[in-house]
Amino acid sequence: MRGGKELSNYLRYRVIFRFEGRYPLGGMCRIFNVSYSGYYKWRVRQNQPDRDIHLSELILNRYNASNGSAGYRQITLQITKHYGVLVNHKVVYRIMKKLGIQSVSRRRRPYTHYSDALHRYENILNRNFNAERSNQKWVTDITYIHTQQGILYLSAIKDLSDGFIVGHRMGTEQSVNLVTMTIKEALKREKVASGLVLHSDQGFQYTSHAYFRLLQDYDMTPSMSRRGNCLDNACIENFFGMLKTEWIQRRKFATIDEAREAVEQYIHYYNYERCQLKTKLTPYEKRCQSA
Repeated sequence: MRGGKELSNYLRYRVIFRFEGRYPLGGMCRIFNVSYSGYYKWRVRQNQPDRDIHLSELILNRYNASNGSAGYRQITLQITKHYGVLVNHKVVYRIMKKLGIQSVSRRRRPYTHYSDALHRYENILNRNFNAERSNQKWVTDITYIHTQQGILYLSAIKDLSDGFIVGHRMGTEQSVNLVTMTIKEALKREKVASGLVLHSDQGFQYTSHAYFRLLQDYDMTPSMSRRGNCLDNACIENFFGMLKTEWIQRRKFATIDEAREAVEQYIHYYNYERCQLKTKLTPYEKRCQSA
């Protein structure tokens, strides 16, 4: 079952109740590894109104909208935002446990780099991930998604003021062109002032002459992580981690197009629906506040 390795007793009892009368009760209790007395006590309680029914529906709606990735804190925020219902996160945790659903854990992404470089830049960002306004500081990187057809590469740019993904491109090659097209897409949709800081790691795409010329043309200030130090670009790494944990890692993609569609879905969900725990706003809502 998605969200947990085993069925909760609550769900076991529900299944037994559904088929009660069609199959021997004792046999079903043995199959589902529950005691008859436990089931009987639960059965008696069903004559009483279940105060969790309405909230359970709201929780399942938001859990399914997140593709089974949201935890109890995220779901608590989304229930308030989407339905106007104030609820304690401990209540949501209890009901999710009762329903047998939970969020997924995240795994570290290995850091890789390329030693040959044409251009290297000072670490201007220097882990100062705060920005006073939109389009003041951007961070960028490339990640990959495996499919049966091969690897799909995703290049993305994140605004540090609100977490909004301002631009992204996908392709089957981890190329310089993939990176430059990502930047051009972001510049098409955003009004950028002179001096915007664009931070990257030391991948060969970001040390290329094409990258250097593009940033010069738009008067952008390049910033680069120290060699082998992924924490210098932690914010975009964090986004990729959420993408893979919440949307990607439990799926097997037969084609590149399937993976591409899943990534597009997540970026829309992340920008417009997924609440940030600190601000309790989506990246888009926070961006609108500072506009």
